[in-house]
Amino acid sequence: MYNCPVELALDVIGGKWRAVILAHLKQRPHHYGDLRRKVPGISEKMFVQRLRELQESGLVARTEVPPHVEYSLTDEGRSLGPALQALYDWGVGRAARTGASIVGT
Repeated sequence: MYNCPVELALDVIGGKWRAVILAHLKQRPHHYGDLRRKVPGISEKMFVQRLRELQESGLVARTEVPPHVEYSLTDEGRSLGPALQALYDWGVGRAARTGASIVGT
């Protein structure tokens, strides 16, 4: 039971790494290695754990395309698109206002 819709949303996508993984998958499906390289600050164990959590929550699909494994957003995951874009846009604005640097942008 949740007391607020935001509490439910953060329970599913909260934490630094889940939202980052979702943001990369929002752009396009990725092979495992490609997606892993896009999230360099996370341990291998944590990365695999977060991917599994996103799969279990129905936001990410794992497809075997021999010899690769590909990850993509499900329909439910794609429904997060506007929220992820809003977080991205806010982050860009925040960086501009505070002078924070964002690597890769």
